[in-house]
Amino acid sequence: MTYRLGVDVGGTFTDLLLFDQESGAFWRHKTPSTPHDSSEGILNGLEAICEKAGITPADIEFFLHGTTVATNAVLEGKGSRVGLIVSEGYRQVMQIARSFVPGGLAGWIVWPKPEPLAALEDTVEIDGRMDANGNEVRPIDDAQIRKALETLRDAGVEALTVSLMNGYLNGAHETRVGELAAEIMPDVPISLSHEVLPEMQEYERTLTTVANAAVRPVVGSYVRALRSQLRAGGMAGSLSLLRSDGGLMSSEKSEEHPVSLLMSGPAGGVTGALWVAKNAGLKNILTLDVGGTSTDVALIENLEARRVRTTEVGHLSVRASALDVKTVGAGGGSIAYVPELTGALRVGPQSAGAVPGPVAYGKGGTEATVTDANVVLGYLPESLLGGSFKLDREGAKAAVQKIADALGIGLMEAARGIIDIVNENMFGALRMISVQQGYDPRHFALMGFGGAGPLHVNAVARLMGSWPAVSPVSPGVLCALGDATTQMRTETARSFSKRFDETDEASVIAILEEMAAETRAELEAEGISPSDINTSFELDVRYEGQAFEVPLSIDPETLRKDGLAAVRARFDEEHERLFTFNMDSAHELVNLRAVALGPALELGRFNLPEGNGDPSEAKIRDHELWADGKMAPAVIYDRSKLRAGDVIPGPAIVIEMDSTTLIEADCVGTVDAVGNILINLA
Repeated sequence: MTYRLGVDVGGTFTDLLLFDQESGAFWRHKTPSTPHDSSEGILNGLEAICEKAGITPADIEFFLHGTTVATNAVLEGKGSRVGLIVSEGYRQVMQIARSFVPGGLAGWIVWPKPEPLAALEDTVEIDGRMDANGNEVRPIDDAQIRKALETLRDAGVEALTVSLMNGYLNGAHETRVGELAAEIMPDVPISLSHEVLPEMQEYERTLTTVANAAVRPVVGSYVRALRSQLRAGGMAGSLSLLRSDGGLMSSEKSEEHPVSLLMSGPAGGVTGALWVAKNAGLKNILTLDVGGTSTDVALIENLEARRVRTTEVGHLSVRASALDVKTVGAGGGSIAYVPELTGALRVGPQSAGAVPGPVAYGKGGTEATVTDANVVLGYLPESLLGGSFKLDREGAKAAVQKIADALGIGLMEAARGIIDIVNENMFGALRMISVQQGYDPRHFALMGFGGAGPLHVNAVARLMGSWPAVSPVSPGVLCALGDATTQMRTETARSFSKRFDETDEASVIAILEEMAAETRAELEAEGISPSDINTSFELDVRYEGQAFEVPLSIDPETLRKDGLAAVRARFDEEHERLFTFNMDSAHELVNLRAVALGPALELGRFNLPEGNGDPSEAKIRDHELWADGKMAPAVIYDRSKLRAGDVIPGPAIVIEMDSTTLIEADCVGTVDAVGNILINLA
C-alpha cells in the first residue's frame, strides 16, 4: 500500500494528514508546534498518526511538507551573513534599491530604510563586463577574483551571492566566480544570479539572489536534519517541500533554491481549497485561512489560483513566483488591548501564539485573545480536539472582563467587540485581493479553514456578500491536505525585451519549447514519467514604456494556433480588468517562462451517506450563545454524524476533531454530498 503524508507547520499547531492512495482512507492529527525546533513537533505528530493508522513510517512513500522556516528567517532577521560580488560600479546596488516609501503618510514621515540583506562592507566589485546582448566586452581577472573571495572568507561570510551586470544573458563570468569560490570557500553555499533568476533588472535579480543566499544555510540545515531524522525513524520515501507557487519541489532542490519557499506555508491552504472546490463543484472561491497568529486570504477564479511574480515577506519583496496570498495579523491568538492614549479597543497583530497561548488554553496566558472572546460568547464549546483539549471558560471570562472594565461596557459586549474587530481585519484583507484587483466578491463563495476559519467564515461572508460560506471537511488540517494532494512543479525564465511588431513568433515559440524541454528534464530526473508531465507557458507583457508588466498564462497549443495575437487580446482584457482602461501604445514582451507540472493526485469523491435532511441524530446537546445582543438557544452537533442533505438551522455549532463551525442566527447550513457545510442566509 502507498501512503502520502501532508505536514503543515503553523505558529500554534502542526497539522498532519495521512492518505491511503489505494483505498482513499485518511487520518488526521494536530499536535502543538515546537517553535524552538519545528522538526520536533513533526516527529511527535508522525509517531501519533502512524499509530492511528496502524502503519510504520516505512509505509509512507511521499512525505509532503509546507514550511515557514525560510519565512521566519527573513521576518526575524535571522538570515545568514551574505557576501556579494558585483560588477565594477555596482557596489551600492543593495543600498540604492528602489525609490519606494510605504504607507499613506509617505510625504509626512521620515522612513528609515530596512538594512539590506548583504551589507556594504561585505560587497566587493570585480572587473569584467558583458554587453546588453550577452557578449563579453571585458574579461574577468582570476587573480582579482581570488583576492576578493579571500577577503570575504576572512570576514566570515556564511553564504555567497554572485550577481554581475547582464549576467542573465550570459552567465559565463558568474560561473567562473562560482568555480573559484567553491575552491576557496568550500563550505559556503554559493548562489549565482543567472541560475536563481535569469531575468533583466539588476536590482531585482541581485536582491532575489541575495535573499536566496541569506536563507540557504538556515533552510539547508533544517531540511537535512529533518531528512536524517525521518530516515533514522525508518521512512525511506521521498521528502518534498511546497513552493510559494503551490507546486512541490524535492528537498534537495529546496536546499539550493530556498527563495522559492518564502510563502510555502500559506500556499498549502490554497492548494487544499482548490482540491475541495473541485469535489464540491465550486469554481470561484475566496479563501479565509485563520490560524493562531495570522489570517491568509487568496482568490481562486475558475479553479485557478491567482499567481504573482513577486513574493513579499515583511519589507522584503523578491522576484519569485507565488500564489497571490495576503496576510494580516488576525488569528485565534491575536491579543485584545485598550491603549491608554485612545481608549479604543484594538485586536492584534500581537499574538499569544503557541506559548503561552490564549488564557482558555490554561498554559499560562494572561491576556484576552480572540479565542477567549469566542469561548466567552459560547461560540467555542469547552472542549477541543475531540474532547482531548479542555478549555478554561472562567479564565477566559476574567481576561475579557479586564477589557470590558477598561472600556466601561459589559462582558459580552466587550467579547463581541473583539470578534467584530478581528472580522473587520479579515474583511479588509479580502477586499485587497478581490475588490482592489477588479473582482466582485459577490460572485465568489468564501471558504473558511484553519483552526479558527469556520468560526469566523459566516460573519465575514456577511460582510463580503460572498455566499455560500463554506466549512470544508477537515478544515483544521486543510493546509496539510493541500501539501498531500499537490503536484511537483518547476519553472525556468528568460528575459526577452521586444515589441510585438518586431518579434518573430516562431523564434518566441522555439525559445519556449527549449525552456519547456529543460523543465521536463528536471521533473524526469525526479523520477516522474514523461507521459505524466504537463507544460504551460507564461509571458510577461506590458505597453511600451510602462514600468511594470502583467503576467499571462497560455497553453502551448493556443500559442501555436493563435500566436501573439491571442496574447495581445488576453493582455488588453486583463489590463482593463485591473486598471479599467487600455492604451493605444505598442505591446512589448518582457519575460518568457516555461512551467512543468507533475501528475495530480487522483482521488475519488468520498460521498457521505444520504440523510433525510434532519440533523437530529448528530445532535450532542442544547447550548446557549450570544446572538443579536442577547443569549439565545442553540444546538451543538457532531460533524462526524452528519449526513448529506442535512439542514442545520442557526444558531448552531458543529464540532469536530480539528475545528469548530459557527452557523449564525439568521443563517442555515446544508451538508453537501462530500461533507462540506454550505452556509447561506435563511
